[in-house]
Amino acid sequence: MGGVLSAVFGSGEDAGAESEPSRLLKFSSSARWQLHYNEIKESNKLMVVDFSASWCGPCRMIEPTIHAMADKFTDVDFVNLDVDELPDVAKEFNVTGMPTFVLIQKGKEVERIIGAKKDELESKVSKLRA
Repeated sequence: MGGVLSAVFGSGEDAGAESEPSRLLKFSSSARWQLHYNEIKESNKLMVVDFSASWCGPCRMIEPTIHAMADKFTDVDFVNLDVDELPDVAKEFNVTGMPTFVLIQKGKEVERIIGAKKDELESKVSKLRA
């Protein structure tokens, strides 16, 4: 099903690259990101937006941790946005360094973590999802 949705919505992920589908959503289109954002901001569900770039060493270093958190916290929406693909979204969220994690509930930013601080990120996700 995820492969079908990826084909239809163009998530930007290479469907054959992983043996199991990831719960980490990736958007390569501002319009598709906006649709997802509008949909989730109506709920109380926590969303973690990972602003990163393919050339960013710390972003690549923490990526396996983000995938693991997405699998662990199935009640949290994890999203990856590449700042080079979606500079307008990065500007909208005032992203100035990477990785930047913006935690959103009900359409509002509730926390922000700049840098590959996996312990701090996991602690805040655990606290806010409750």
